[in-house]
Amino acid sequence: MIIVKVGGSAGIDYDAVCADIAALHKAGQQLILVHGGSGETNRVAEALGHPPKFVTSPSGYTSRFTDRQTLEIFEMVYCGKMNKGIVERLQRLGVNAVGLSGLDGRIFEGKHKDSVRAVENGKTKVLRGDHTGTVEQVNTKLLDLLLGAGYLPVLTPPAASYEGVAINVDGDRAAAALAVAFKAEALLLLSNVPGLLRHFPDERSLIDHIPADQVEDYLAFAQDRMKKKVLGAAEAVAGGVGRVVFGDARQSQPVSAALSGTGTVVS
Repeated sequence: MIIVKVGGSAGIDYDAVCADIAALHKAGQQLILVHGGSGETNRVAEALGHPPKFVTSPSGYTSRFTDRQTLEIFEMVYCGKMNKGIVERLQRLGVNAVGLSGLDGRIFEGKHKDSVRAVENGKTKVLRGDHTGTVEQVNTKLLDLLLGAGYLPVLTPPAASYEGVAINVDGDRAAAALAVAFKAEALLLLSNVPGLLRHFPDERSLIDHIPADQVEDYLAFAQDRMKKKVLGAAEAVAGGVGRVVFGDARQSQPVSAALSGTGTVVS
């Protein structure tokens, strides 16, 4: 099993990602695709007059503050436009893909955090009315049924809280939890950079290998949302995933390239 997570930032070649996944799927490789949609969500939120708000936690992690209106926009883009766009691409390539959110069948489940601590102007504040959480449990039964029948699942946040409330969760960490649940041989985290960079944004400073037992030592090199990818990688390898690769989704055959070791390999 290979878990592929593709981000939602500018520059990602979804056609190349889907073509590569289709070729691997037809060759017999078992895959699950997880995707984001942050860039398009930001654009739609601006157009609807409810611009995105990002907050930074005291520990330095940046995330989207998700009030109820933001959650509805998030679902509209992630579960609608992005998810069905990817499913359509795969269907046109002859792959019988099924698009689902983590809310469906409670595939991704976790605790609802109603408030978040954020640093603003050097001061820590508590913001309430948030709809976020972390995936604490992956329920694989529905996915097992789909995989056993030859379908290719295409998953996206949100997740379900234990009370059944939709919650925004980080896609990279959700993919890591999924990889652990399926004891995946590899987790590929594809984005619009070639991997973890020692001197961001200099792409020539690529870190090509990180020892599995030293992942968190490399958090200092991660900027912005890359921090969550490094954290997800640490969780994945700690949970028994064979290897994690930070790969580049702007190139042709991005999945195959990551599988061959192009990018930052955590092992």
